[in-house]
Amino acid sequence: MNYKGIIIEESLQDTILLKQIKVIETKREPITERHKTPWLTQWTLHTVEIPKNKAIEIAEKISKSFDSEHPNWYADYKNKSFHYIIYSGKIFKVNLANPVLYKEAKQYGISIGLPEYQVNFAPEAKV
Repeated sequence: MNYKGIIIEESLQDTILLKQIKVIETKREPITERHKTPWLTQWTLHTVEIPKNKAIEIAEKISKSFDSEHPNWYADYKNKSFHYIIYSGKIFKVNLANPVLYKEAKQYGISIGLPEYQVNFAPEAKV
């Protein structure tokens, strides 16, 4: 089963990566103080579909593509079995049957400066 998730365009150093994957939907969201990205005026959220056989390859590309000036971002996608949570230089693959790695992925996100509410991953959240 393919993966679905979100990539924020403004998180990427080079958006060429978005041309290599299937974008299902795009939404724009104005920035508020809660976003913790005051250097931006909006987030462009792309809902993407990643083929199962390309999941790790795309995760590695995303991990290397985050904005180097503001690298405190993450992207994620999941299917009914696994959830990839991708940070700059770090990838978590969480088995949804045993979601113990969510704790480590969340702690890592907080340690790099992400607000806690943004890294509140849940195995039962919509795929």
